[in-house]
Amino acid sequence: MVGAVNRMKKTAIRLVPVILLAALPQGCAGPRAATGLASPTQSDARYLSTIPFLVATTRAASATAEPPYSRDRSLALNFSQVNVLVPAAHRPGSVETSSDVPDPARHFSARNLTRIADRKSFLSLLNARLAERPPSQREILIFVHGYNNNFAEGLFRNAQIVHDYNISSVPLHFSWASAASFSGYLFDRDSALLARNGLAETIEIAARSNASGIVIVGHSMGAYVVMEALRTLALRGESRVFPRIRGVMLAAPDIDPDVFSSQVNDIPVLPQPFTIIVSRRDRALNISRRLTGGGHRIGSGFNIPLLQKKNVQVIDISDVDGGGHSGFASSGTLIKLLGSNRLLRRLITDEDATANAKVSEAGQAVFENAALAVHLPVRILEGLSTGQSRPASNGGNVSR
Repeated sequence: MVGAVNRMKKTAIRLVPVILLAALPQGCAGPRAATGLASPTQSDARYLSTIPFLVATTRAASATAEPPYSRDRSLALNFSQVNVLVPAAHRPGSVETSSDVPDPARHFSARNLTRIADRKSFLSLLNARLAERPPSQREILIFVHGYNNNFAEGLFRNAQIVHDYNISSVPLHFSWASAASFSGYLFDRDSALLARNGLAETIEIAARSNASGIVIVGHSMGAYVVMEALRTLALRGESRVFPRIRGVMLAAPDIDPDVFSSQVNDIPVLPQPFTIIVSRRDRALNISRRLTGGGHRIGSGFNIPLLQKKNVQVIDISDVDGGGHSGFASSGTLIKLLGSNRLLRRLITDEDATANAKVSEAGQAVFENAALAVHLPVRILEGLSTGQSRPASNGGNVSR
């Protein structure tokens, strides 16, 4: 009888990770999104807009058009260019997809994917894209998706962000070999680690371009890829790359605090501004913490003083539109606030702004949305004049 009970306990313990993984709200549930590349014959007359992307990926190329890249890992970077159609029925914050043949009027869809032979050709095309823009828009935005995303889902999330936030930079999509499976969390962790060299190479290519600067955004486990890539570049002594980075933003980073501290310690000069979006109500990161057996993840919002000491500015969205795991992209409040490019420029990419100006801008943002909390880094706080008064807000959502 005792033996049977012990076996039942062991079985229950083995089932816990499976149950937790099944509950993870990250990525997409149900049928996976399709790009539409295999069936591009449908009329595109009703789509809202077209966003041209350059793609660098550590996914293995597929022999078929759907999907163009699989969940399998590639040790070498693969490059391509592709257009994404934003559907006419698009609602800000949403990523409308289809698992079959996307309807451009209702679903995000992709067109005209062309594979690029090598990094030299990729760099040439990147420079050509930059040359088409006015000088004020010759910045590169590199987006790195999170856990449980197939190629289409990560690409379409990137397109949604670019469209809804009215981003004028040249978008470069980095796709790593996520299994696109709820039960693939550990596979994705390994894939994220393996992708660091690919992202480091992508950042290096961007740094060699004629861009005015580079902004890097990583979501969830993609933030782990970003940190590992920056660490890799630092350990290689790629000092010329870091001055080209005009801002880094990690949204809901799925990173252990000790690991994050170790990564930062290996990077002599952390790119500035460096912004992390956190939420104490992020259920996905809470489940990740239980799966890994560690403390709260960096994106959970329980390590803000630690982040401030490391000269990281923190935007706490715990009380903004539910504070969900993808709130940075899906929150109508944040889209309204950041989409104007005002706070986005001042807090996330404008390193040249004065300390007082940053506090003033943060205060204005808080005044407009009392649920948003902005915690400025020690580097900024130490630059404040001693007579600086608190910005007019609802009483302290700008941490000083």
